[in-house]
Amino acid sequence: ADYACRPGIGNTMIFLLYNVVTRLARPLLDQHLQRRVACGKEDPERLRERRGEATRVRPPGQIFWVHGASVGECQTALALIDCLLSRDPGMQILLTSGTRTSANLMAGCLPERAIHQYVPLDQPLWIARFLDHWAPSAAIFVESDLWPNLVLEVQARDIPLILANARMSKSSFARWRRLRYLTRRMFKSFALILASNEAQKQGFESLTSAPVVCIGNLKRAAGPLPVDEAKLLALKNTIGSRSVFLAASTHDGEEAEIFAAHRRVTNRIPDLLTMIAPRHPNRGPVIERIAADAGLTAARRSTGALPDALTDIYIADTMGEMGSLFTLADTVFIAGSFVPVGGHNPLEPAHFGKPVMFGPLMAKNADIAADMIAAGVAEEVPDGLALGERIVALMQDGERRSAITGAALAFVRGQSKIAEDMAGRIIDVVNRQGHPGAPQGGPTS
Repeated sequence: ADYACRPGIGNTMIFLLYNVVTRLARPLLDQHLQRRVACGKEDPERLRERRGEATRVRPPGQIFWVHGASVGECQTALALIDCLLSRDPGMQILLTSGTRTSANLMAGCLPERAIHQYVPLDQPLWIARFLDHWAPSAAIFVESDLWPNLVLEVQARDIPLILANARMSKSSFARWRRLRYLTRRMFKSFALILASNEAQKQGFESLTSAPVVCIGNLKRAAGPLPVDEAKLLALKNTIGSRSVFLAASTHDGEEAEIFAAHRRVTNRIPDLLTMIAPRHPNRGPVIERIAADAGLTAARRSTGALPDALTDIYIADTMGEMGSLFTLADTVFIAGSFVPVGGHNPLEPAHFGKPVMFGPLMAKNADIAADMIAAGVAEEVPDGLALGERIVALMQDGERRSAITGAALAFVRGQSKIAEDMAGRIIDVVNRQGHPGAPQGGPTS
């Protein structure tokens, strides 16, 4: 699409410049993709999806396109996808993301009538190819993975554009406010912005006149992660009666704190098995070396190893097994919260009735964390030594753990209506705007 020829673009030359640059940069983007393949960050069998070339035939009828940047956003989107599909038995869902980790995870999580593809890079010809093929009736971006060419091309085709579970950091809001000449053009494209909390609602209202509604954080509506019963049983039989602590979704810089907690606990609970599930499974060998340097015996699940009586640290460097790990754990630490990542979703272990702990850096899930603390199902700890103390206290108090289990399960049961409300509002917007999507037997190439 030639944005220079569209009304209102003349006073926003930065978009025209960006559009032209990304068109000219196509050879460089191809090289970029090849470098990512070499680093293992792209799937060579599906690389053409990143250029907008579909590897699946488009099913007939109406398709709602849902986009999430990576694992967290895609997992958040699952509850919304289920609600959308339940409202229309003829609807199909296209879920896109940009990482191999998310694609691998979604392969085992998506319901029937849902397809995963990689999102194309923000190159106009690739985006046009993608939209020509899929012809979605709606575009739903989860959280805030927004690219100018993608947003404007969706708008140009009159596809209803919804920003779901919308959130940004304070610094991101400040940057967008400083760039009002960009902000006005980008955010006016949205038919509806569904903010995750009142503070986010106010932030988005400061950027746009598009309708902004707060109906809650979609992460609260997600169901429990899947569990492979056969693998769970095999691991449970191997662990036996040992006490189990799980550090979920760790990042570089957090393992040292986890090992400090492990040492503090084993002074009083010698049989402790600490399981570490890194956010990026390819960090498994690095974590194994860090454990060895700390004088701890580690085993990696990706090698087929199972923990034995001498294993201190079991590194779960695989995908799609977090539900099983939550089931096995006596206590859980949600990582990304000892380093400035913003913290991962603390509701996931609550679905399994587990006592939850996290560090002080929970900005991305601050509202959920605060509510869980208030409900008595989670605690904040400042560092690894304090984490170790809390693990000991919880493991030595079975009555307290049982009370937390009941409270945690009750807490998560109260969150499911958010996805239903969100799905209803999205369908209402699409119906009002009246975009028909592709007809039966629409584009397939």
